[in-house]
Amino acid sequence: MLDFASKKFTEILMDKGLLSAEQLTLATQNADQRRESLEKILVDMRVAPKDEIMWARAEELGKIYVDLSNRKIDIEIASLIPESTARRHRLVCIGRMDKKITLAMSDPTDIFALDDVRIRTGCIPEPVLSFVDDIERANDAVYSTGDSKWQSIVGDAEDVVSVVKDQDDLPEEVVVDAPIVRLADLIITQAIQQKASDIHVEPFEREVVVRYRIDGILRPVMNPPKAIQPALISRLKIMANLNIAEKRVPQDGRIQVNIKRDRYDLRVSVLPCLYGESIVMRILDRKSVMVDLDRLGFHPDLLERWKKLIVLPNGVILVTGPTGSGKSTTLYATLNDINDTETKIVTIEDPVEYNIPGINQVQVHPKVGLTFAAGLRSFLRQDPDVMMVGEIRDQETALIAVQSALTGHLVLSTLHTNDSVSAITRLIDMGIEPFLLASSIQGVMAQRLVRTVCPLCKRSVKLLKAVTDKFLEHGIAPESIRLVKGEGCDNCAGTGYKGRAGVHELFVMTDEMRRLILERGSASDLRKMASSQGLRTLYNDGLSKVAKGITTLEEVLRVAVD
Repeated sequence: MLDFASKKFTEILMDKGLLSAEQLTLATQNADQRRESLEKILVDMRVAPKDEIMWARAEELGKIYVDLSNRKIDIEIASLIPESTARRHRLVCIGRMDKKITLAMSDPTDIFALDDVRIRTGCIPEPVLSFVDDIERANDAVYSTGDSKWQSIVGDAEDVVSVVKDQDDLPEEVVVDAPIVRLADLIITQAIQQKASDIHVEPFEREVVVRYRIDGILRPVMNPPKAIQPALISRLKIMANLNIAEKRVPQDGRIQVNIKRDRYDLRVSVLPCLYGESIVMRILDRKSVMVDLDRLGFHPDLLERWKKLIVLPNGVILVTGPTGSGKSTTLYATLNDINDTETKIVTIEDPVEYNIPGINQVQVHPKVGLTFAAGLRSFLRQDPDVMMVGEIRDQETALIAVQSALTGHLVLSTLHTNDSVSAITRLIDMGIEPFLLASSIQGVMAQRLVRTVCPLCKRSVKLLKAVTDKFLEHGIAPESIRLVKGEGCDNCAGTGYKGRAGVHELFVMTDEMRRLILERGSASDLRKMASSQGLRTLYNDGLSKVAKGITTLEEVLRVAVD
């Protein structure tokens, strides 16, 4: 046991130069607002390495700090504590010797928690300090091991729901039975805990498959029996305020859930398929999108040029890429950056995913005539400085966006193209005249998302000559290359990857490029011109992130080509 320290842990961090007074003030405010511990806020803010913050906290408390992030938990020992007790007090049992048990706790001085454990187990608890998120992950592993949790719920559900030959045969009152409700809740909460972006509930001939999209890759998580499919689908539709009697046409809805004091919105899409209705739920986490541009992983030079573009008084600025490439996050972060009391910003989106204070946001309603084009026309009478269009899908929307830019407005939008330069030819194919594009387009950024290597199982990889030559072709010196690979661990579910980062390509309009557009230059001509002017391609930006040990070459090749 450590001796009790006379200093607070924040003073210890400040003495080491790891924490400034300004950071402490901001962290204290966030801790009060979120009702979280100060050490968790400091770790989330990344003001210092987690271990440094936690050891300083342990020194203040006179306890030992145990890092659970790369520690294997003995499930048999951890299960000595009931799940409700472990989660309520934020603790996990990590060791036992005779009548003594070691408890990893977020607050090892909580005497009420220690007394509760002592009464329930009959053992003497010895507390140590651990980071709260690591404790929660450990408890998820302990109490949700394998398929035991959902299989237990399914067993209860099958006792209620008899096997049916047709989903229309199921009486509607079954959908509200407790096991089905618990299964639907588990599917959603487990997805949020695993930081999934989408939940797929897919009906097949003999089973239902539930998959989560985590870091851009779909992973199967459970396959409930076919017998409970109608009840499960009906439950999810009820949660989204959809018509459970209508099974012939697609439906869209929304679910709001609160988990650990955080609110999540789920955008629900129901699609009739051959063996029933398929449901996809997009998880919208407000915290994941309300970020600064500086934290999106832009190359410093690209970020500087992007910030110059978004403060221009007029013009069209586009973000391109496929679905799920982070375009919305980039646009929201951009709007956050330019949002102030002197700037009138209006957006039209389908749907409005996140509410941003100070910005007028409009949801499209095609059934009543409120389309992107109709919204844009109305915007011009609202005296805006900046307009954001969720997506340019047709000629009418593109033409109004260009005309708005030519009348003194800054217009931000997205477009589906493979790279930045292709946005020009795509708009010409839509029917926009080259002279309008040359006058209005200010810049186009293409982006993709690559998975980042798991920090806990990251290992260095030998640099082969063929790989070195490839980096040299793109101006990256061998001595600056740090190739890494994730070996797979509990933190990354054995994949070797945890989290995602963006790779970007920014094309800025120049006078030479405008002349080439007016001459109706081909896509290859435009690309050659951009390259001669120093365009940093998606592939090149990806290679720089590989060299820094952020991601792997395989990931870059998955989303970009040389």
